[in-house]
Amino acid sequence: MSAVEHPAPPPPAGPVPYDKAFAHRLLADMLRIRRLEEKAAELYGETKIRGFLHLYIGEEAVGVGALHALTSADNLVATYREHAHALLRGMDMGALMAELYGTREGCARGRGGSMHLFDRATRLFGGNAIVGGGLPLAVGLALADQMQGTQRVTACFFGDGAVAEGAFHESMNLAALWRLPVLFCCENNLYAMGTAIERHESQVDLRGKAASYGMPAVAADGMDVVAVHEAAKEAVAHVRERGGPMFVEFRTYRFRAHSMYDAELYRQKAEVEEWKTRGPIHTFTARLKAQGKLTEDEFLALDAAADAEVERAVAFAEAGTWEAAEDLSTDLYTPPGAVP
Repeated sequence: MSAVEHPAPPPPAGPVPYDKAFAHRLLADMLRIRRLEEKAAELYGETKIRGFLHLYIGEEAVGVGALHALTSADNLVATYREHAHALLRGMDMGALMAELYGTREGCARGRGGSMHLFDRATRLFGGNAIVGGGLPLAVGLALADQMQGTQRVTACFFGDGAVAEGAFHESMNLAALWRLPVLFCCENNLYAMGTAIERHESQVDLRGKAASYGMPAVAADGMDVVAVHEAAKEAVAHVRERGGPMFVEFRTYRFRAHSMYDAELYRQKAEVEEWKTRGPIHTFTARLKAQGKLTEDEFLALDAAADAEVERAVAFAEAGTWEAAEDLSTDLYTPPGAVP
């Protein structure tokens, strides 16, 4: 394991405090993300998808548990590892896959690619290729809502590497100073790209960063969708009801390399395999089965539905069209006289 480890309890075995329908929904969403990301990796190997590609495999519990605590009226700002966030937010998987392909049918007409998914209709205000780049945007969205008297939470996701950025500290400071309704969601997977957390942070308990700005901060087991959802619900309620920001550190782990370009020379394979024993999908599945809320046939049906959705999305992307060369300059510049 890394020299600095997340607390590593055995896979959770306690009762799942949700009814069968909601529990199945959580599991179904984790399966949808996993199958989408696996297919994206496969298509990347076939050069159907190009450029940068950052997969969410292993971290599914964070996105699923946290986003199910938000409402459709809340704002969401993501990172470059945002396929799961977009899908959970309600983006059509076909539009998502077409964006990965780079066709006009994508959510950003193929111009953004994997790192720049955006969907105004679902209040997904973009993935961001800049580490920590979404943090100031989240503060701005929350400030606008506060000034307009809108009761809305802005959830901002970022990785452990972002806490070393000046934008992180500026955003935390202003959010606390102005008591803005921002939920800061740190997806701490122990490695900022390829640098272990103890090599880039003198304080590895990231809650201390938020506490220094006078805002409440908690940590949750990011490999357990129940722990994530419960922590997120409480945090969202705090921001919505009491006002002011809150910080949640989701302690998780990615099973794949940082990106498809990453040779992954900074960690041992044995470490990855050990973390896989805590994988969020199979541990949650085991708990549901033990509690009598899931049968093997039901699991297979949920998995088959996820596979079918992915195949439809791929077919949609394959049938996509490329932007005409004469349109490549469209929306790049404001024409003279267009702005009063």
